[in-house]
Amino acid sequence: MSQYRIAVIVGSLRHESFNRKLAGAVVKLAPPEFSFGLVQIGDLPLYNQDDDANQADAVKRLKADIRSSAGVLFVTAEYNRSIPGVLKNAIDHASRPYGQSAWAGKPAGILGVSVGAIGTAVAQQHLRNVLAYLDMPTLGAPEAFIQMKDGLFDDAGNVGQASEAFLRGWMSKYAAWIKQHAA
Repeated sequence: MSQYRIAVIVGSLRHESFNRKLAGAVVKLAPPEFSFGLVQIGDLPLYNQDDDANQADAVKRLKADIRSSAGVLFVTAEYNRSIPGVLKNAIDHASRPYGQSAWAGKPAGILGVSVGAIGTAVAQQHLRNVLAYLDMPTLGAPEAFIQMKDGLFDDAGNVGQASEAFLRGWMSKYAAWIKQHAA
């Protein structure tokens, strides 16, 4: 049985982030041949093209984490109808210098949770536009625009009963997507 290591990038730095919690809960629904590693992005300097020739150690670590993965799972918040700056900063760092993108060809999935009625729909669409440019095949369906409500997570931090079937189905499709692109 093949082992698939997935890089998980959470687009929120807040300690009690709903998206960090979602990432931790949804990975428990994956098939046993999948493992997930949270990629740290909070210590990256602001992207500056002048630094491309001498990237910071945190940037080198980010790129190595992505390159060593079979795919990427983005779990993002929505800030002002788009992706958080910290996520865009990480994306920019790992795509540079030009021609040395760590993202190219990596299959991706996108999730997000928000208190708003449409979840993170607009941020996810913006992220899809960016990932298309970076040559990352991205799972298109099912989309997962999740609203934060009581019961989304149980007391142990797992996906709650009302959302488990949907998110288990999403994870099943994501796992198949990764396997299809790893072949």
